[in-house]
Amino acid sequence: MSENRTLRRGARIAGVGAAAAVAMGLLSTGAANADTFVPLPDGQKAGPDVTLTRNGEHALISPSLAANGAGRVVWVSGNAIADVAVTPEGTIGPNNGASGAPGTNNSSTHGASQLSTGYIVGCQVSIASDAISAGISGGINLSGGSLGGSIGLNLGPGEVKFVQIDYKDITKPGVYSVEYQDAEIEIQGCAGYAQARSYSVVEIIGDHYSKTTLYGQPFSIG
Repeated sequence: MSENRTLRRGARIAGVGAAAAVAMGLLSTGAANADTFVPLPDGQKAGPDVTLTRNGEHALISPSLAANGAGRVVWVSGNAIADVAVTPEGTIGPNNGASGAPGTNNSSTHGASQLSTGYIVGCQVSIASDAISAGISGGINLSGGSLGGSIGLNLGPGEVKFVQIDYKDITKPGVYSVEYQDAEIEIQGCAGYAQARSYSVVEIIGDHYSKTTLYGQPFSIG
């Protein structure tokens, strides 16, 4: 009788051990396919008549649902803030200075000062400050629609693309911000490693044109 009880007890222990092993196996499988949370540091840059700040930035990286080894998805969040001391008020027309003369300030085609923010995404290229212009194959604008939407990128080796998340016109001096939560960027075609980093730009139009750019910390997308 004692021997039978011992055998039954041993069988129960073995069963618990097997269940634990199965549970650990499932956890390991889940960990291999789990999302990766990437916290990113705040930053600040002072330019002519403007202070540009970025805070609350983070990314959540997931394998692509395509499961082809060349795709991945990143959800990005952050806040870009521009404290503007001097800018022409209102809209003065594209490429016009404060006096209305054409071509005096080298501005972009919009007719107001502007804060914009987005991401630089590259495939098998280091997104360092001195390499941002390398391999640029075009920009994609995610603004103008819902930030809950998704943007898809096809990137080959050595390619870099700019993705604008959102922007805000600056029509008078003051504090302006662009905040976004879980904007989705899906990358396909990049079988090697991919990197991204945020950018925020304040463009001040007028007779004394200036552009101030703040880059975030590069991070791996796998």
